[in-house]
Amino acid sequence: MKRIIVTDDEPMNLKMTEFILKKNGYEVITAASGSECLNAVKENKADLILLDLLMPEMNGFETFEELRACEEGRDIPVILLTAAEDIETLEKADAMGIFACVRKPFKQPDLLSKIKLALNEE
Repeated sequence: MKRIIVTDDEPMNLKMTEFILKKNGYEVITAASGSECLNAVKENKADLILLDLLMPEMNGFETFEELRACEEGRDIPVILLTAAEDIETLEKADAMGIFACVRKPFKQPDLLSKIKLALNEE
């Protein structure tokens, strides 16, 4: 079973995403901040990270940079979840090496298709 770390500072978003992923056969670890995400990566082997962009303390881009700087997180694909619509955000994510961006609020089939691509399940 593939393990996904879901990182979002909004508890409702975490619960909804966790429900969708578990219903589709994934093991889920939730993290409410960038630092919790980093700790989860260091403590658990993850196959994928879903990462909210706008979070207090450490945003998604900063968290991504920290993930790439640590051995455990260096090679894990990351899908950025964002409500941002501007092209600069998407271009920055692409330039940084983020696997994909999914717009919030997301549609379940959109999220699942990006996850399957990231996990080479299609």
